[in-house]
This record gives sequence, C-alpha cells and structure tokens, in this order.
Amino acid sequence: MVDAHQTFVIVGAGLAGAKAAETLRSEGFTGRVILIGDERDHPYERPLLSKGYLTGGSERDAVFVQQTGWYAEHDVELHLGQPVVHLDRAAHTVTLGDGTTLQYDKLLLATGAEPRRLDIPGTDLAGVHHLRRLAHADRLKNVLTNLGRENGHLVIAGGGWIGLEVAAAARGYGAEVTIVEPSPTPLHAVLGPELGSVFTDLHAEHGVRFQFGRRLTEITGQDGMVLAAITDDGEEHPAHDVLAAIGAAPRTALAESAGLTLADRSQGGGIAVDASLRTSDPDIYAAGDVANAEHPLLGERLRVEHWANALNGGPAAARAMLGQEVAYDRIPYFFSDQYDLGMEFSGHAAPGGYDQVVCRGDVGKRQFIAFWLRDGRVLAGMNVNVWDVTEAIQQLIRSGRPVDPDALADPSVALASLLD
Repeated sequence: MVDAHQTFVIVGAGLAGAKAAETLRSEGFTGRVILIGDERDHPYERPLLSKGYLTGGSERDAVFVQQTGWYAEHDVELHLGQPVVHLDRAAHTVTLGDGTTLQYDKLLLATGAEPRRLDIPGTDLAGVHHLRRLAHADRLKNVLTNLGRENGHLVIAGGGWIGLEVAAAARGYGAEVTIVEPSPTPLHAVLGPELGSVFTDLHAEHGVRFQFGRRLTEITGQDGMVLAAITDDGEEHPAHDVLAAIGAAPRTALAESAGLTLADRSQGGGIAVDASLRTSDPDIYAAGDVANAEHPLLGERLRVEHWANALNGGPAAARAMLGQEVAYDRIPYFFSDQYDLGMEFSGHAAPGGYDQVVCRGDVGKRQFIAFWLRDGRVLAGMNVNVWDVTEAIQQLIRSGRPVDPDALADPSVALASLLD
C-alpha cells in the first residue's frame, strides 16, 4: 500500500522520468518524489533535437517537458548533473556521484540510451559529433550553420532516422552532405527494400550523396580538425565534420551491476520488464528506451527507442508503482519530418517477420500509406504526407484480423470499414 511517508526515486530525467513524476502527482501521490538526471538541463524531449530545433524552426525552450518552476511547485526534488553510481537493492538506496545516498521505497529506472561510437581511427577529432543530448544539438546547430556559410562538407555514418533528419537539416543550411550506409537503402532494417528507396530518392533530390554498401574505416585530420572520411573501398570523402548516427545502446550498467535481469541482445537488450514495467526486483521498474517489455498484445518482447514510448511508458510505470493494475500495450509509434515529407509509423514489422507490403496512394508523389502484413494481418503501417489515419491504422493492428489486400490498397475504401 502506498502512503504519504514513502519515497519514490526516478533515475533518469528525460521524458519518461519527467512524465512519471508528473503522473505520480496527478494520481494523488503525496509522498516524496526525487528525479535524478546526469545532465544539467531540466528534462526535455528529444525529437526536436534532430527536427525543429536543429533546423531553426523551433526555439530552444520548446524542447523542455515542463516550465522550470513546475518541479518546485509540485514538490518534485531535482538532482541535476548527478549520475547515479550505485544501486543497493538490499538497502533500497541509490548513491550519486557526489556521494549522496538516497533511500527509496519504489525505484524507476529511466536511464535511456547512449549513441553507439565509431570504433575507427580519428574519432577523437574535434569535428566528430553525436546527437543524443541537448548539448549535442546546441553544438551541431552551430556546426551546420558554419558549414552552410562556408559550403562545408558533412559526412554522416548511418542512414537511419537520425542520420536522415540531420542530413535534411544540414542541406537546409546549405552544407554538402554524404551519407555512408552499409545497407542497400537507408532505413533498410525498418522499412525493408520495398520502401527504403523512397527516402533515397527524397534526399538525392535535395543534393545528398549516398555511399551504400560502405562503412567508414578512418577519419583523417590535422591539428585536431577533420579533413576527410575514408570508406572501406579506400575512397576518401572530403569532410569538415562527421556525424556518427549508427544507433543507440540501452544504458543498463546500473541495472546490471545491481543484478537485475537484462534482456538478451537478440531481443534488443535493455532491462527486462513484465507488462506492468516491473523488473526482476518487485520494487524496481523501468521505462523508456532502456526497458525491454513483454507486450501483451503483440505477444513478444520489445525495446522501443521512440518518443511515444517514453511519453506513455513513464506514466504507465508510475501507475504500476502506485499499485494500479497496468498492462502496457501501446502500439509502437514514431514520426519523422524531412524536407517536405512528414510521416508517421505505427506497429512493429521485424525484418523477415512479414510476407507482404501493400501501398495505397501514390508512392512516387510521396503521398501514400504502406502496410506490412503477415498472413493477411496488418503488423505495421506508415502514412507519408497523409494525415489523421494513425488511429485507424492502429485499430487494424490491434484487431489482428485478416484484411483483403486489394481493399487495403484502394483509397476509396475507408480504413475503418475494414474492421466491420
């Protein structure tokens, strides 16, 4: 039973952690709430770091989850700029980097993920960047502005969502961009060979150069500055800056050292949690990028690294910490904006896990909806420059019913009618 004398500690002051703290208060919890983050900035949302803030379309203040004064007004104790260095499950304590020890009754781990690093010579040069944190975005925005002024070259390692969004931002500033991607198309693992080419064409039309089937092997420089990026075919690509956008790894070190059960890497890694986001310790929960959860609807484990999972997972974990019945069954969702293309993706279609892709609309004009199917059932859907269909797509996924592919492809047939 939860009472006013209990202390709930949240490790990780990102979106998941901040929304969990907000939910604890909105659900009436009057005990002590402590929110700990290793960054000095107040909790913020990450999508704008590679979208509006990076492109200059949004102000920096737009990234923050709450106004600065919200935390004091709601009696949420903030410990910013402080990593948690030790978790003692037996004592129910966490220890901060400055030696402070805090007691908890319930603990939420929302430690997120960190960008994977290039393991090649030259990554210590000043012009090599990552994009995960607000400080990264601050720096990269200045870099792109300068590259645009000087007609400079940016080489991006990785053709995933971050790589493509940064490429679009860089071209908006006027920088020259080359993307080096080992797969035959960008987003190959997410969209498969059927639709990755849509994004190849989009970026090529805006002057981005692709090096498919290639990896970076070295970054060369002089006096600490980048001069070129070399690919595994020996080609040297001019570069003033390099962005490593090769994915992110869940931050599980704290959980691992405390002996919590982790998910296998083949399942995405992360901290293993049940459908209520509870870990192998009944007093510890995990949410956001770091959590690998049993999905009650999809019937498999998933670790989802997208904004909506943090937005919804933090509150779900908070309610579970309060003793409420929770079955976290949200359909995975994310969105992207690149040039004049906006898209939303719902569901989960792992490589090799689907047997058909059906499109309605005009793929060539980049105004369509794509559906990934297995045995006639919709696993995932992506709407590109088509709006107000996410709910219908998610209902199709939730239903688990076989649908007629011809009707699915026909724009004159309402998606909602396919559920009748």
